[in-house]
Amino acid sequence: MKKHFLTFILISVFLFSCQNKKPDKVQEKSTSQQTKVDINIDYATGFEVESYENYDVLKVKNSWPNSDQTFTYVITKKEVDLPKDLNYTHRINLPIERSIVSSTTHIPSLIDLNVLSTLVAFPEPDYISSAEAREYINDNKVLNIGQNQQLNTELTISSQADVFVGFSMNGKNKAYGLIEKSGIPIVYNGDWVEKTPLGKAEWIKFFGVLFGKKDEALKAFESVERSYNEMKLLAQKAKNKPTVLSGSLYRDVWYLPGGASWQAMFFNDANTNYIYADNDETGSLSLSFESVLNKAQDADIWISPGSFTTYDKMTKQNPHYKQFKAFQNKEIYGIAGKKGETGGVIYYELAPNRPDLVLKDLIKICHPELIKEHEFVFFQALK
Repeated sequence: MKKHFLTFILISVFLFSCQNKKPDKVQEKSTSQQTKVDINIDYATGFEVESYENYDVLKVKNSWPNSDQTFTYVITKKEVDLPKDLNYTHRINLPIERSIVSSTTHIPSLIDLNVLSTLVAFPEPDYISSAEAREYINDNKVLNIGQNQQLNTELTISSQADVFVGFSMNGKNKAYGLIEKSGIPIVYNGDWVEKTPLGKAEWIKFFGVLFGKKDEALKAFESVERSYNEMKLLAQKAKNKPTVLSGSLYRDVWYLPGGASWQAMFFNDANTNYIYADNDETGSLSLSFESVLNKAQDADIWISPGSFTTYDKMTKQNPHYKQFKAFQNKEIYGIAGKKGETGGVIYYELAPNRPDLVLKDLIKICHPELIKEHEFVFFQALK
């Protein structure tokens, strides 16, 4: 009996000591010993994610047009020891408490992931449009660090940010080098280079990994993806397929979306006949007024005529706009009239993250019988 009782005591002491023993520091393993899980990136081409037990590897490529560089960021907790054979550009320790982002397109992701409160600085905050972000900015919580190509490095460094989510047109922003030397890592974001609506929207997964919010990001994107695809199917039910024109003159050159561009894909998914869908340009086309008039004079609907908000302003700039059928029938819709309280155009901030709302607007314009209850988010008819 004593023997059994003694055995019970020894087992109890052993179990109690195991339960109260503090966990050891994460043991270092080589990358070949780590179990890797790739997070699915189905539409975006500019980044990929490898997820390990104690850290994530975020690889960013195509940060700017024709870029041949890949930047590797390791996202982990401060106490984690990383494998010695792991090569990376920067290590980002979680949780991020102080962040800087550099494009209005980044703001919706911060809001959706509930990390807007980490934002401490932004280039020209007046361009930010969302009501929630404006309220936060108006409480003097965000430093204005100048323009992206002329950053105030002294103010930026004084922010003591944990991370700076930047973008570059060509990889030659000298300020970034100074900021990195101060200890603030630059993490490149290339959402603007993506060629498809869902490709741009999928960059919320980039922010989900960066801020340790992977599950939240996945749910947010799946909701947008599902909504977009539902709208795309709805558009196919339309009986008519209107012809669409876009763009306007700027200094005697008519700029409009190329046939393989992000904007043209919206026109296609909205089940319209975009006049310039027959070319493979992924950017914009630069044409003369005469060539556009010759090809698109009879287009049914005119989408996004530059910064115009009224027909009077259009005719004052160029009275020949009146020759277009869409002008005559008052079928012109623009984005310039929908702005935040400080003048930022809402479309430029939110549309890349919410392509489903863009598609809803276009279906409302081109097939109003299919979506009668929808209220415009980005577009409005010219006055």
